Amino acid sequence: MHRKILIILSIIFLVTIFLFGSWWFFYLQKAHSTFEDYYAFRKCAQLIEKADEYGICKTQSGETIKIVKYQEKWFLDGDLGFP
Repeated sequence: MHRKILIILSIIFLVTIFLFGSWWFFYLQKAHSTFEDYYAFRKCAQLIEKADEYGICKTQSGETIKIVKYQEKWFLDGDLGFP
């Protein structure tokens, strides 16, 4: 009896982790897809400058960040690991 309950709880746990992981994956895919989506994802409050390949904004906390386009996706400048 205890073994069946343990198996059922394990399956529920694994399904929950899979669903959350899937949701997070698609959420991040959408966030990186357009400048506007990434702007919202980073909680920008004010756009300072925008060009085709980058944008600079001020976040709600007051921090100024640069968003860059790389391989048709948008990222926070410095997150790509380039020097």
